[in-house]
Amino acid sequence: VQLQASGGGLVQAGSSLRLSCAVSGTFFRINDIYWYQQAPGKQRELVAGISRGGNGNYADSVKGRFTISRDNAKNTVYLQMNSLKPEDTAVYYCNANVSAWYSGNLQYHDYWGQGTLVTVSS
Repeated sequence: VQLQASGGGLVQAGSSLRLSCAVSGTFFRINDIYWYQQAPGKQRELVAGISRGGNGNYADSVKGRFTISRDNAKNTVYLQMNSLKPEDTAVYYCNANVSAWYSGNLQYHDYWGQGTLVTVSS
């Protein structure tokens, strides 16, 4: 299973970006998916998560500005980021809980994407 994140870039404060994370490989189902951010010199932090049914939740710092969504047919999750602030500058990683059949048993594993850099200038 591979996760490919894309959509980062350099933007001015107040701008918008949409990140994408495509999941590929052999699996049964993609369950919960998350976006994390890691700012320079800081620990990786959870930004948003979404269940397979589409229920999203957000860190307080992004509520009302970021929207997480998913397209199960395309095995892709999105993070729409509006009203970006300089403090949103970070590498953004997607993380997916994926279930797959191994020797007749359904197993669950977490996978990480490679990260995409978002830089917001003031």
